[in-house]
Amino acid sequence: MNSVEITNRNNAQALDAALRIIVADANLLPHRALLEANLPAGASVTWHERFDEAAAIRDLPGCNVFVGPQFTPGMGRAADSLRLVHVGGAGYDGINMDALPAGAICANTFNHEASIAEYVAATSVFVRRQFTQQDRALRQGHWASSVYEPERAQLGAIDGATVGIVGYGHIGSRTWKVMRALGARGVAVTAQAVDVEQEGLAWAEDLSGLDRLLAESDVIVLCVPLLPETRHMIGEKQLASMKDTAVLVNVSRGPLIDPDALYSALRDRQIGGAVIDVWYQYPQKGAEAQPSALPFGELDNVLMTPHISGVTRQTFEGRVRDIAANISNLQAGAPLKNVVFTK
Repeated sequence: MNSVEITNRNNAQALDAALRIIVADANLLPHRALLEANLPAGASVTWHERFDEAAAIRDLPGCNVFVGPQFTPGMGRAADSLRLVHVGGAGYDGINMDALPAGAICANTFNHEASIAEYVAATSVFVRRQFTQQDRALRQGHWASSVYEPERAQLGAIDGATVGIVGYGHIGSRTWKVMRALGARGVAVTAQAVDVEQEGLAWAEDLSGLDRLLAESDVIVLCVPLLPETRHMIGEKQLASMKDTAVLVNVSRGPLIDPDALYSALRDRQIGGAVIDVWYQYPQKGAEAQPSALPFGELDNVLMTPHISGVTRQTFEGRVRDIAANISNLQAGAPLKNVVFTK
């Protein structure tokens, strides 16, 4: 449903009154001027610095559009004029669809795939080439290179390496495009049909091919959503089937990987390394929180980032334009894009 245009059957007539909009997504605040410049004439926007349920409930009466990461039953009861809930990103797990008022639509947006693909390529090279360890060593005057220590292995480039893409949607396909340009061989497992020849992949299978992918790949990139059937899809057995030089990259959701199994595999050098951008614990307030109960930060073969693979100016400028376009379509009674639910 992500890329499908769905006619707003509840919107056959253009809305005559000027739209009232609430934006409660902190990531969109830097692009306030861009959003407002692309909205229909006469539209008014109430900006919230962050999502706050009480503030949203206070402002929702008479509001036509709500832009934010969450929608609760309490908000639904206050929303007497709501026509559209627009998520400021791809994930809509914070939206209680049952709470939407009758006739309301929920839509999402993407635009993060280029930034995430860049992140995957950069961090994969970084970890495979052991730049972090070399940086730390050289700061102490030690040249951790096979040139000066012949017993060290010469490390591999992405050129000629096999990159396994788990999930071949927006992110997976764009990631492969970048890795292909670096000379990699690509394989994929995905629920979608893939034209292997057109995409330049060595092969693509459904999720039953995961074991084959793990055994063949030098870099494994997880790009699948977190669902009951994908939770802990990478566990002790799957990690054991990987090459001892393989790098596992997770840019989707932390619980796709069993944390205990991953920590043990990294600690014991069972795999070459990991890039982890998505975690098991997140800050509830402010910017302080341990990302896991396990001490991943003590390991030198893991690159840890705070869920920033898609957080770039280009990502959010694209999202703002998508949101403004859908709001304009709502005003005009035209089809909306990226509709994920209609009440």
